[in-house]
Amino acid sequence: MINGMYTLDDFDLEGKTILARFDMNSPLDPKTRKPIDITRIEKSIPTLKELSEKGVKTVILIHQGSDIEYHNYASTKPHAKIISQLLGKPVDYIDDVCGPAARDKIKALKNGQILMLENVRFMAEEMTLFETKLNLTPEEQSKTLVVRKLAPLADLYICDAFAAAHRCQPTLVGMEEVLPSAMGRLLEKEITSLNQLLKNPEKPCIFILGGAKIQDAFLMMDSILRNNIADLVLATGLVAQVMLLAQSISLGKSSKDIIKQKNLEGYIEQSKDILDKYESKIKLPLDLAYSITGKRKEINISSLPIDDYPLSDIGSNTITEYEQIIKDAKTIFFNGPAGVFEKTETELGTKMILTAIAKSNAFSALGGGDSIAAVNKYNLANNISYISTGGGALVRFLSGEELPVIKALKKSARKFKCNNA
Repeated sequence: MINGMYTLDDFDLEGKTILARFDMNSPLDPKTRKPIDITRIEKSIPTLKELSEKGVKTVILIHQGSDIEYHNYASTKPHAKIISQLLGKPVDYIDDVCGPAARDKIKALKNGQILMLENVRFMAEEMTLFETKLNLTPEEQSKTLVVRKLAPLADLYICDAFAAAHRCQPTLVGMEEVLPSAMGRLLEKEITSLNQLLKNPEKPCIFILGGAKIQDAFLMMDSILRNNIADLVLATGLVAQVMLLAQSISLGKSSKDIIKQKNLEGYIEQSKDILDKYESKIKLPLDLAYSITGKRKEINISSLPIDDYPLSDIGSNTITEYEQIIKDAKTIFFNGPAGVFEKTETELGTKMILTAIAKSNAFSALGGGDSIAAVNKYNLANNISYISTGGGALVRFLSGEELPVIKALKKSARKFKCNNA
Protein backbone atom coordinates (compact mmCIF):
# COMPACT_ATOMS: atom_id res chain seq x y z
CA MET A 1 0.00 0.00 0.00
CA ILE A 2 1.27 3.49 -0.89
CA ASN A 3 -0.21 6.75 0.46
CA GLY A 4 -3.29 4.90 1.67
CA MET A 5 -3.97 3.21 -1.69
CA TYR A 6 -3.54 -0.38 -2.79
CA THR A 7 -1.12 -1.26 -5.59
CA LEU A 8 -0.97 -4.33 -7.81
CA ASP A 9 1.40 -5.88 -5.27
CA ASP A 10 -1.41 -6.08 -2.71
CA PHE A 11 -3.56 -8.55 -4.68
CA ASP A 12 -3.34 -12.08 -6.01
CA LEU A 13 -4.18 -11.40 -9.65
CA GLU A 14 -4.02 -14.74 -11.46
CA GLY A 15 -7.31 -15.74 -13.04
CA LYS A 16 -9.08 -12.58 -11.88
CA THR A 17 -11.33 -10.47 -14.10
CA ILE A 18 -10.20 -6.88 -13.80
CA LEU A 19 -11.78 -3.65 -15.01
CA ALA A 20 -8.77 -1.48 -15.84
CA ARG A 21 -9.38 2.25 -16.41
CA PHE A 22 -6.62 4.02 -18.35
CA ASP A 23 -6.27 7.43 -19.94
CA MET A 24 -5.18 6.92 -23.54
CA ASN A 25 -6.91 10.08 -24.79
CA SER A 26 -4.73 11.17 -27.72
CA PRO A 27 -4.52 13.86 -30.38
CA LEU A 28 -6.13 12.51 -33.56
CA ASP A 29 -5.40 12.92 -37.23
CA PRO A 30 -8.45 14.87 -38.48
CA LYS A 31 -8.67 12.72 -41.62
CA THR A 32 -7.93 9.17 -40.43
CA ARG A 33 -9.29 9.70 -36.87
CA LYS A 34 -6.32 7.71 -35.57
CA PRO A 35 -3.93 8.79 -32.76
CA ILE A 36 -1.01 10.87 -34.02
CA ASP A 37 0.84 10.78 -30.68
CA ILE A 38 0.71 7.54 -28.70
CA THR A 39 2.64 8.58 -25.59
CA ARG A 40 -0.26 7.94 -23.22
CA ILE A 41 -0.87 4.54 -24.80
CA GLU A 42 2.81 3.64 -24.45
CA LYS A 43 2.80 4.71 -20.79
CA SER A 44 -0.06 2.27 -20.13
CA ILE A 45 1.79 -0.75 -21.51
CA PRO A 46 3.76 -1.76 -18.35
CA THR A 47 0.53 -2.27 -16.38
CA LEU A 48 -1.16 -4.14 -19.24
CA LYS A 49 1.92 -6.33 -19.77
CA GLU A 50 2.07 -7.20 -16.08
CA LEU A 51 -1.63 -8.05 -15.93
CA SER A 52 -1.42 -10.25 -19.01
CA GLU A 53 1.68 -12.07 -17.77
CA LYS A 54 -0.03 -12.75 -14.45
CA GLY A 55 -2.97 -14.43 -16.18
CA VAL A 56 -5.50 -11.65 -15.65
CA LYS A 57 -8.64 -11.32 -17.74
CA THR A 58 -8.25 -7.61 -18.49
CA VAL A 59 -11.08 -5.34 -19.60
CA ILE A 60 -9.81 -1.94 -20.77
CA LEU A 61 -11.94 1.15 -20.24
CA ILE A 62 -10.79 4.43 -21.78
CA HIS A 63 -12.22 7.63 -23.20
CA GLN A 64 -11.26 9.44 -26.39
CA GLY A 65 -12.20 13.10 -26.60
CA SER A 66 -15.34 14.49 -25.02
CA ASP A 67 -18.54 16.36 -25.63
CA ILE A 68 -16.61 19.60 -24.99
CA GLU A 69 -13.83 18.83 -27.50
CA TYR A 70 -15.98 17.05 -30.04
CA HIS A 71 -13.34 17.15 -32.79
CA ASN A 72 -11.38 14.54 -30.80
CA TYR A 73 -14.43 12.35 -30.11
CA ALA A 74 -13.86 8.94 -31.68
CA SER A 75 -13.85 5.17 -31.38
CA THR A 76 -11.24 3.29 -29.37
CA LYS A 77 -10.74 0.64 -32.05
CA PRO A 78 -7.44 2.18 -33.29
CA HIS A 79 -6.16 2.21 -29.70
CA ALA A 80 -6.74 -1.56 -29.43
CA LYS A 81 -4.65 -2.13 -32.57
CA ILE A 82 -1.82 0.03 -31.24
CA ILE A 83 -1.82 -1.79 -27.89
CA SER A 84 -1.72 -5.12 -29.71
CA GLN A 85 1.32 -4.00 -31.69
CA LEU A 86 3.12 -2.69 -28.59
CA LEU A 87 2.39 -5.83 -26.54
CA GLY A 88 3.00 -8.25 -29.39
CA LYS A 89 -0.21 -10.13 -28.67
CA PRO A 90 -3.87 -9.91 -29.75
CA VAL A 91 -6.11 -7.33 -28.07
CA ASP A 92 -9.80 -7.88 -28.75
CA TYR A 93 -12.17 -4.97 -29.29
CA ILE A 94 -15.93 -4.54 -29.18
CA ASP A 95 -17.94 -1.48 -30.20
CA ASP A 96 -20.00 -1.62 -27.02
CA VAL A 97 -19.40 -0.34 -23.49
CA CYS A 98 -21.75 -2.20 -21.15
CA GLY A 99 -24.51 -3.71 -23.29
CA PRO A 100 -25.24 -7.44 -23.62
CA ALA A 101 -22.59 -7.95 -26.30
CA ALA A 102 -19.86 -6.38 -24.16
CA ARG A 103 -20.91 -8.33 -21.09
CA ASP A 104 -20.89 -11.62 -23.00
CA LYS A 105 -17.38 -10.85 -24.28
CA ILE A 106 -16.18 -10.18 -20.74
CA LYS A 107 -17.68 -13.44 -19.45
CA ALA A 108 -15.93 -15.38 -22.24
CA LEU A 109 -12.43 -14.03 -21.53
CA LYS A 110 -9.69 -16.53 -20.72
CA ASN A 111 -6.66 -16.00 -18.49
CA GLY A 112 -4.21 -13.49 -19.99
CA GLN A 113 -6.64 -12.17 -22.59
CA ILE A 114 -7.33 -8.45 -23.06
CA LEU A 115 -10.55 -6.81 -24.24
CA MET A 116 -10.89 -3.15 -25.24
CA LEU A 117 -14.37 -1.71 -24.79
CA GLU A 118 -15.73 1.17 -26.84
CA ASN A 119 -15.17 4.81 -25.80
CA VAL A 120 -16.82 5.16 -22.38
CA ARG A 121 -17.77 8.75 -23.18
CA PHE A 122 -20.26 7.45 -25.71
CA MET A 123 -22.26 6.83 -22.51
CA ALA A 124 -24.15 9.96 -21.43
CA GLU A 125 -23.21 9.50 -17.78
CA GLU A 126 -19.50 9.60 -18.69
CA MET A 127 -19.78 12.89 -20.54
CA THR A 128 -18.09 16.00 -19.15
CA LEU A 129 -21.34 17.97 -19.19
CA PHE A 130 -23.04 15.20 -17.16
CA GLU A 131 -20.25 15.55 -14.59
CA THR A 132 -20.19 19.33 -14.38
CA LYS A 133 -23.96 19.90 -14.42
CA LEU A 134 -25.13 17.13 -12.05
CA ASN A 135 -22.18 16.94 -9.64
CA LEU A 136 -23.01 13.42 -8.47
CA THR A 137 -21.17 12.00 -5.48
CA PRO A 138 -19.05 8.85 -5.93
CA GLU A 139 -21.81 6.91 -4.16
CA GLU A 140 -24.33 8.18 -6.71
CA GLN A 141 -21.85 7.47 -9.53
CA SER A 142 -21.75 3.83 -8.39
CA LYS A 143 -25.45 3.51 -9.18
CA THR A 144 -25.11 4.62 -12.80
CA LEU A 145 -25.68 2.17 -15.62
CA VAL A 146 -22.06 1.58 -16.61
CA VAL A 147 -21.06 0.62 -13.05
CA ARG A 148 -24.15 -1.50 -12.38
CA LYS A 149 -23.62 -3.47 -15.60
CA LEU A 150 -19.85 -3.96 -15.50
CA ALA A 151 -18.86 -4.17 -11.83
CA PRO A 152 -20.67 -7.49 -11.11
CA LEU A 153 -18.53 -9.14 -13.80
CA ALA A 154 -15.22 -8.18 -12.17
CA ASP A 155 -13.17 -9.21 -9.15
CA LEU A 156 -11.11 -6.04 -9.00
CA TYR A 157 -10.91 -2.51 -10.36
CA ILE A 158 -7.60 -0.89 -11.31
CA CYS A 159 -7.18 2.78 -12.11
CA ASP A 160 -4.11 3.77 -14.10
CA ALA A 161 -5.58 7.01 -15.45
CA PHE A 162 -3.61 9.78 -13.79
CA ALA A 163 -4.41 12.16 -16.66
CA ALA A 164 -8.12 11.81 -15.82
CA ALA A 165 -7.70 11.65 -12.03
CA HIS A 166 -9.22 15.12 -11.64
CA ARG A 167 -12.50 13.92 -13.14
CA CYS A 168 -15.46 12.66 -11.13
CA GLN A 169 -17.10 10.17 -13.49
CA PRO A 170 -18.52 6.66 -13.01
CA THR A 171 -15.62 4.67 -14.46
CA LEU A 172 -13.17 6.79 -12.46
CA VAL A 173 -14.75 7.10 -8.99
CA GLY A 174 -17.85 4.88 -9.03
CA MET A 175 -16.17 1.49 -9.39
CA GLU A 176 -14.18 1.96 -6.16
CA GLU A 177 -17.47 2.09 -4.22
CA VAL A 178 -18.35 -1.49 -5.15
CA LEU A 179 -15.05 -3.25 -5.98
CA PRO A 180 -11.68 -3.73 -4.29
CA SER A 181 -9.48 -1.22 -6.11
CA ALA A 182 -5.82 -0.47 -6.74
CA MET A 183 -3.48 1.88 -8.58
CA GLY A 184 -1.89 0.72 -11.80
CA ARG A 185 1.87 1.16 -12.25
CA LEU A 186 1.62 4.49 -14.10
CA LEU A 187 -0.64 6.10 -11.51
CA GLU A 188 1.61 4.76 -8.75
CA LYS A 189 4.68 6.27 -10.45
CA GLU A 190 3.00 9.64 -11.11
CA ILE A 191 1.75 10.03 -7.54
CA THR A 192 5.06 8.97 -6.00
CA SER A 193 7.13 11.25 -8.25
CA LEU A 194 4.88 14.30 -7.92
CA ASN A 195 4.66 13.96 -4.14
CA GLN A 196 8.44 14.15 -4.03
CA LEU A 197 8.44 17.23 -6.28
CA LEU A 198 5.89 19.07 -4.18
CA LYS A 199 8.00 18.98 -1.04
CA ASN A 200 10.41 21.76 -1.91
CA PRO A 201 10.09 23.36 -5.38
CA GLU A 202 12.76 25.95 -6.01
CA LYS A 203 11.76 29.58 -6.57
CA PRO A 204 10.99 31.44 -8.71
CA CYS A 205 8.35 29.03 -9.94
CA ILE A 206 6.50 29.86 -13.14
CA PHE A 207 3.45 28.27 -14.75
CA ILE A 208 3.09 28.56 -18.53
CA LEU A 209 -0.59 28.04 -19.32
CA GLY A 210 -2.00 27.88 -22.83
CA GLY A 211 -3.65 25.55 -25.30
CA ALA A 212 -7.21 25.46 -26.57
CA LYS A 213 -8.69 23.43 -23.70
CA ILE A 214 -8.57 26.20 -21.12
CA GLN A 215 -11.10 24.97 -18.56
CA ASP A 216 -8.47 23.32 -16.37
CA ALA A 217 -6.18 26.35 -16.47
CA PHE A 218 -8.90 28.60 -15.11
CA LEU A 219 -10.00 26.07 -12.51
CA MET A 220 -6.55 26.05 -10.93
CA MET A 221 -5.12 29.51 -11.68
CA ASP A 222 -6.61 31.23 -8.65
CA SER A 223 -5.40 28.43 -6.38
CA ILE A 224 -1.75 28.41 -7.48
CA LEU A 225 -1.54 32.20 -7.22
CA ARG A 226 -3.44 32.48 -3.94
CA ASN A 227 -1.27 29.80 -2.31
CA ASN A 228 1.96 31.26 -3.75
CA ILE A 229 2.73 28.02 -5.56
CA ALA A 230 3.33 29.99 -8.75
CA ASP A 231 5.30 33.23 -8.60
CA LEU A 232 4.27 34.10 -12.13
CA VAL A 233 1.85 32.82 -14.78
CA LEU A 234 2.76 33.26 -18.44
CA ALA A 235 -0.45 33.16 -20.49
CA THR A 236 -0.48 31.87 -24.05
CA GLY A 237 -3.00 30.24 -26.42
CA LEU A 238 -6.68 30.78 -25.78
CA VAL A 239 -5.96 31.37 -22.09
CA ALA A 240 -4.21 34.59 -23.09
CA GLN A 241 -6.89 35.58 -25.59
CA VAL A 242 -9.70 35.23 -23.08
CA MET A 243 -7.73 37.27 -20.55
CA LEU A 244 -7.07 39.98 -23.12
CA LEU A 245 -10.82 40.17 -23.75
CA ALA A 246 -11.26 40.57 -20.00
CA GLN A 247 -9.08 43.67 -20.27
CA SER A 248 -11.48 45.04 -22.92
CA ILE A 249 -8.97 44.46 -25.71
CA SER A 250 -10.84 43.60 -28.91
CA LEU A 251 -9.23 40.68 -30.73
CA GLY A 252 -11.40 40.75 -33.82
CA LYS A 253 -14.39 38.86 -35.15
CA SER A 254 -12.61 35.64 -36.21
CA SER A 255 -10.93 35.08 -32.86
CA LYS A 256 -13.98 36.01 -30.85
CA ASP A 257 -16.11 33.63 -32.95
CA ILE A 258 -13.74 30.76 -32.08
CA ILE A 259 -14.02 31.54 -28.37
CA LYS A 260 -17.80 31.65 -28.71
CA GLN A 261 -17.93 28.36 -30.65
CA LYS A 262 -15.88 26.68 -27.91
CA ASN A 263 -18.26 28.01 -25.23
CA LEU A 264 -15.44 29.87 -23.49
CA GLU A 265 -17.10 33.27 -23.11
CA GLY A 266 -17.93 32.51 -19.48
CA TYR A 267 -14.23 32.61 -18.64
CA ILE A 268 -14.00 36.29 -19.55
CA GLU A 269 -15.72 37.34 -16.32
CA GLN A 270 -13.63 34.85 -14.36
CA SER A 271 -10.53 36.36 -15.93
CA LYS A 272 -11.55 39.82 -14.74
CA ASP A 273 -11.68 38.59 -11.14
CA ILE A 274 -8.30 36.84 -11.44
CA LEU A 275 -6.66 39.89 -13.03
CA ASP A 276 -8.10 42.19 -10.36
CA LYS A 277 -6.45 40.07 -7.65
CA TYR A 278 -3.20 38.99 -9.30
CA GLU A 279 -2.46 41.30 -12.23
CA SER A 280 1.18 41.72 -11.17
CA LYS A 281 1.65 37.93 -11.22
CA ILE A 282 0.22 37.34 -14.71
CA LYS A 283 2.03 38.07 -17.95
CA LEU A 284 -0.10 38.57 -21.06
CA PRO A 285 1.24 38.70 -24.64
CA LEU A 286 2.69 41.90 -26.08
CA ASP A 287 1.89 40.73 -29.60
CA LEU A 288 0.14 37.88 -31.39
CA ALA A 289 0.43 36.07 -34.71
CA TYR A 290 -1.93 34.85 -37.41
CA SER A 291 -1.70 33.21 -40.81
CA ILE A 292 -2.55 34.54 -44.26
CA THR A 293 -2.37 31.95 -47.06
CA GLY A 294 0.27 29.97 -45.19
CA LYS A 295 2.43 32.96 -44.22
CA ARG A 296 3.01 34.16 -40.67
CA LYS A 297 1.98 37.70 -39.76
CA GLU A 298 2.37 39.41 -36.39
CA ILE A 299 0.45 42.24 -34.78
CA ASN A 300 1.02 44.29 -31.61
CA ILE A 301 -1.74 44.20 -29.01
CA SER A 302 -2.13 47.99 -29.46
CA SER A 303 -2.97 47.47 -33.17
CA LEU A 304 -5.81 45.01 -32.58
CA PRO A 305 -8.49 44.10 -33.61
CA ILE A 306 -8.00 42.09 -36.77
CA ASP A 307 -11.31 40.76 -38.01
CA ASP A 308 -10.58 38.50 -40.98
CA TYR A 309 -8.01 36.11 -39.53
CA PRO A 310 -8.00 34.16 -36.24
CA LEU A 311 -5.10 34.82 -33.90
CA SER A 312 -3.23 31.54 -33.52
CA ASP A 313 0.13 32.13 -31.82
CA ILE A 314 2.05 34.55 -29.63
CA GLY A 315 4.32 37.06 -31.37
CA SER A 316 8.10 37.52 -31.40
CA ASN A 317 8.22 40.25 -28.74
CA THR A 318 6.24 38.03 -26.37
CA ILE A 319 8.49 35.09 -27.12
CA THR A 320 11.58 37.17 -26.26
CA GLU A 321 10.08 38.37 -22.97
CA TYR A 322 8.94 34.88 -21.97
CA GLU A 323 12.32 33.35 -22.87
CA GLN A 324 14.07 35.70 -20.41
CA ILE A 325 11.61 34.81 -17.63
CA ILE A 326 12.16 31.11 -18.34
CA LYS A 327 15.95 31.60 -18.22
CA ASP A 328 15.73 33.09 -14.72
CA ALA A 329 13.25 30.52 -13.34
CA LYS A 330 14.16 27.63 -11.04
CA THR A 331 10.96 25.61 -11.47
CA ILE A 332 8.80 25.58 -14.61
CA PHE A 333 5.44 23.94 -15.28
CA PHE A 334 4.21 23.91 -18.88
CA ASN A 335 0.63 23.02 -19.73
CA GLY A 336 -0.75 23.80 -23.19
CA PRO A 337 0.87 24.95 -26.46
CA ALA A 338 1.28 28.67 -27.18
CA GLY A 339 -0.49 28.39 -30.53
CA VAL A 340 -1.47 26.10 -33.38
CA PHE A 341 1.85 24.25 -33.36
CA GLU A 342 0.64 21.71 -35.93
CA LYS A 343 1.08 24.40 -38.64
CA THR A 344 4.51 25.74 -39.61
CA GLU A 345 3.42 29.38 -39.69
CA THR A 346 1.96 29.30 -36.18
CA GLU A 347 4.33 26.95 -34.34
CA LEU A 348 7.01 29.50 -33.45
CA GLY A 349 5.72 30.37 -29.96
CA THR A 350 5.37 26.75 -28.85
CA LYS A 351 8.69 25.73 -30.40
CA MET A 352 10.72 28.59 -28.92
CA ILE A 353 9.19 28.35 -25.43
CA LEU A 354 9.78 24.60 -25.24
CA THR A 355 13.32 25.09 -26.55
CA ALA A 356 13.95 27.71 -23.84
CA ILE A 357 12.63 25.35 -21.18
CA ALA A 358 14.80 22.51 -22.51
CA LYS A 359 17.91 24.76 -22.37
CA SER A 360 17.20 26.11 -18.89
CA ASN A 361 18.79 24.83 -15.70
CA ALA A 362 15.40 24.82 -13.96
CA PHE A 363 13.47 21.77 -12.89
CA SER A 364 10.87 21.48 -15.65
CA ALA A 365 7.60 19.58 -15.68
CA LEU A 366 5.23 19.23 -18.59
CA GLY A 367 1.83 17.64 -18.92
CA GLY A 368 -1.19 17.25 -21.18
CA GLY A 369 -1.75 15.43 -24.47
CA ASP A 370 -1.08 18.38 -26.78
CA SER A 371 1.95 19.45 -24.72
CA ILE A 372 3.40 15.96 -25.02
CA ALA A 373 2.73 15.92 -28.78
CA ALA A 374 4.52 19.28 -29.12
CA VAL A 375 7.60 18.34 -27.09
CA ASN A 376 7.86 15.12 -29.09
CA LYS A 377 7.54 17.02 -32.38
CA TYR A 378 10.61 19.09 -31.51
CA ASN A 379 12.54 16.12 -30.05
CA LEU A 380 12.95 17.89 -26.71
CA ALA A 381 11.52 15.25 -24.37
CA ASN A 382 14.94 14.14 -23.12
CA ASN A 383 15.65 17.71 -21.97
CA ILE A 384 12.50 18.04 -19.84
CA SER A 385 12.95 16.98 -16.22
CA TYR A 386 9.56 15.34 -15.79
CA ILE A 387 6.85 14.56 -18.34
CA SER A 388 3.48 13.67 -16.89
CA THR A 389 0.62 12.08 -18.80
CA GLY A 390 -1.66 14.50 -16.96
CA GLY A 391 -2.74 17.96 -18.02
CA GLY A 392 -5.49 19.21 -15.76
CA ALA A 393 -4.71 16.46 -13.26
CA LEU A 394 -1.07 17.52 -13.12
CA VAL A 395 -1.69 21.19 -12.41
CA ARG A 396 -4.42 20.43 -9.87
CA PHE A 397 -2.23 17.93 -8.07
CA LEU A 398 0.59 20.47 -7.95
CA SER A 399 -1.78 23.07 -6.55
CA GLY A 400 -2.33 20.80 -3.54
CA GLU A 401 -5.79 19.53 -4.45
CA GLU A 402 -6.60 15.91 -3.58
CA LEU A 403 -7.93 14.50 -6.82
CA PRO A 404 -11.28 12.66 -6.94
CA VAL A 405 -9.67 9.42 -8.12
CA ILE A 406 -7.16 9.52 -5.26
CA LYS A 407 -9.96 10.05 -2.74
CA ALA A 408 -11.92 7.17 -4.26
CA LEU A 409 -8.96 4.76 -4.17
CA LYS A 410 -8.23 5.64 -0.54
CA LYS A 411 -11.86 5.10 0.40
CA SER A 412 -11.89 1.74 -1.37
CA ALA A 413 -8.73 0.67 0.50
CA ARG A 414 -10.48 1.42 3.79
CA LYS A 415 -13.63 -0.38 2.69
CA PHE A 416 -12.19 -3.56 1.12
CA LYS A 417 -9.50 -5.90 2.35
CA CYS A 418 -6.79 -6.94 -0.11
CA ASN A 419 -6.65 -10.65 -0.92
CA ASN A 420 -2.86 -11.09 -1.13
CA ALA A 421 -1.97 -14.15 0.84
